[in-house]
Amino acid sequence: MKYDFDVTIIGAGSAGMTAAEVAAEMGVRVALVERDRIGGDCLWTGCIPSKALLASAKAAHTVRHAESYGLKASGLGVDTAAVWDRLKSIQNDIAATDDSPDRYRLMGAEVIGGEARFAGDHQIRVGDRKIRTRFALICTGSRPAALPIEGLADAGYLTSENVFELDRAPESLITLGGGPIGVEMAQAMTRLGVTTAVLEREARILGREEPDLAGILAARLLAEGVDLRTGVDVARVERTAAGTTVTGTTAAGPESWVAEAVFVAAGRLPNIESLEIEAAGVKASPKGIIVNDRLGTTAGWVYAAGDCAGRYLFTHSAAAEAAIALRNMFFPGSAPAPTPVPWATFTDPELAHVGMTVAEARKALGRKNTRVHRWELAHSDRARADGATEGAIVVVTDDKFRIVGAHILAPAAGEMIGQFTLAIKNKLKLTPDFGNLVQVYPTYATIISQTGAAATYGQLRKPFLRTLRRLTGLIRR
Repeated sequence: MKYDFDVTIIGAGSAGMTAAEVAAEMGVRVALVERDRIGGDCLWTGCIPSKALLASAKAAHTVRHAESYGLKASGLGVDTAAVWDRLKSIQNDIAATDDSPDRYRLMGAEVIGGEARFAGDHQIRVGDRKIRTRFALICTGSRPAALPIEGLADAGYLTSENVFELDRAPESLITLGGGPIGVEMAQAMTRLGVTTAVLEREARILGREEPDLAGILAARLLAEGVDLRTGVDVARVERTAAGTTVTGTTAAGPESWVAEAVFVAAGRLPNIESLEIEAAGVKASPKGIIVNDRLGTTAGWVYAAGDCAGRYLFTHSAAAEAAIALRNMFFPGSAPAPTPVPWATFTDPELAHVGMTVAEARKALGRKNTRVHRWELAHSDRARADGATEGAIVVVTDDKFRIVGAHILAPAAGEMIGQFTLAIKNKLKLTPDFGNLVQVYPTYATIISQTGAAATYGQLRKPFLRTLRRLTGLIRR
């Protein structure tokens, strides 16, 4: 078969854009197919608008608490319409530059608008056009999951896909779900003056995080005014004269909440239904397209990367997977799918995570073979200077001090967690590798070396080392 392209990339979000760049650098013929807008979830409904919103909210919070910095501030006015205008301006600037279709055309990619579907072996249809391609890379991302709650669809609700299309923030908000998206939105809205409640079905928020650190963050949210409820079984949502009413059951019994709008943050689903992947012999599970450790699918010529493959639902992992998938297409077996993968919840303070939690390590390694090292942020001089001492670092190691997990609750935790990602990947030890590592002072990263140093000093107190020191002293004399 004569191919029109060496690789056809379906979806121009974080994974697809990275793949197009890598393919162009390889010098292969590449098509980039997108049914909507270049940039995908990250630019239009995810990372960029949400972090712009968080930045505005943090500025408002800082001004409101200026006295804690020895300053006087008064008359803070929050115009959420102006906040929404700001985040849209940032989106449009990125869309016109780094995420512009013309940028990818200049690289050598053919940008094709329309919805793609597989049409047989090495064949893809986009509208009336049939494309014959040597390889295909599916990068179609994911979308917010709906909740099977009585009346929710009829009452209407917000998700990350439409909340940033509003002209302003609602006056009040009920968030269904206490995961990363839900708690980020709740803190941002509260800081902007929006009365906000979070209803979480489980016993705590951020269920994938180290429980102790998630608990500290939950206390921070409560202190800032978020009506944070856990163990809530939501039964019904309806429009009433007072607004949108949510009814449910808590440990105390039936309860109801009323707000202008409801925001659903209850997980995500892969965008694969319209692809007709069966025509290419590609198989999927409820989590997404099934891939092997090289990101290949059950069809040898088709690969998948990012949210649609269901490994990790993060922009950074999607981009890394896309680059690795391209390498494996043209240089077979050259790289496995990325692991470990860090992530962060961008609240204030941030909560970052890589590797195992304490509970996971104890289950995998055994309680006796698991060591837990903790250092409070209150011991950080930078945290004291910034007035941001709520938080801690928890490092999980095996009995030989090899790092298997790390969790940081601190400002800029997302910037620090990469050190531990590298450590786990390269099987480094907390002591001596981090105990002897010099960090810039005064930065939050000094808590990493402080944690390593504490583990090192603990080793020096061991009886056999004390005996060795005494013997060494005798020999020198």
